[in-house]
Amino acid sequence: MQKKFFNRIFPVRMSMSVKLTFSLGAIAIILLLSSIISIMEYRRMSDYVSDLIASNINCINISQRLANESDRYNLQLLAIVGEKDPDLIPEIDCNAFMAEYDSLKATLTSSEAIARADSVIYAYSAYMLTSLEFKTVIMNDFIDNRDWYFKRLQPKYQRLKSDIEKLNEVIYLQLKENSQTFQDGFYRSIIPGVVSVGAGLLLVLLLLVFILIYYIRPLKKMLSGIDEYQTGGRNYCYEFEGDDELVHLNDELTDLIEENLELKRRVARLREEKEKLIESSSAAGEL
Repeated sequence: MQKKFFNRIFPVRMSMSVKLTFSLGAIAIILLLSSIISIMEYRRMSDYVSDLIASNINCINISQRLANESDRYNLQLLAIVGEKDPDLIPEIDCNAFMAEYDSLKATLTSSEAIARADSVIYAYSAYMLTSLEFKTVIMNDFIDNRDWYFKRLQPKYQRLKSDIEKLNEVIYLQLKENSQTFQDGFYRSIIPGVVSVGAGLLLVLLLLVFILIYYIRPLKKMLSGIDEYQTGGRNYCYEFEGDDELVHLNDELTDLIEENLELKRRVARLREEKEKLIESSSAAGEL
């Protein structure tokens, strides 16, 4: 039944070398294709997530620079409270701050992060507008300067710091999600490799079963038949279906053993005839 099924699958006559080459080649092709798919999938996922992570890190760096610039300017204002000299008021490069903000917003992807970035720029604008009042307030006495700084300017600054920290939290969450995406993508990219290894092992097992059934077992039967012929003089009568070199070898071996048996029978008959001739010659001589 198995041989008939195999013959239906492969109706074209194939030699042993072709069958084995076809089987091993199929395994090699499956492993090669799955490896290529795994590498391409991993590379695609790696490039995609790496770009996202690099963008998140760049956003964090820009946000930190904005915070540092705000801290520096706020501390400079605190240092001149009560000095009564408008020329001491530091200048801040608003254009540089806005350029950093535009660069930050261009790299953001989620709507929540963009909303947080807008809150930062609104808080920064409110803080800078309030700081412009210092040119008038600085001419007042120290108490008025201090009250203005801590009651008027400092709340604006705290709001700006709070918005920058919230923006950083959103970016950190995105960085964490992208890292998890990279990890999940790594496991997903190795699935084709795992499947290919499993398929390869299955094909190897099937090939082993095929070799054991269609080649190893017939060879053992043929060797057993030869041993029985040599030790017990039994006829070699093993037959099996197929169309490759092994079947041809079995047919040739059967013909060779039959010819050998026929030769032995002829020798035995000649020996018997010779013995009878000798016996008849001896009887004639006695007469």
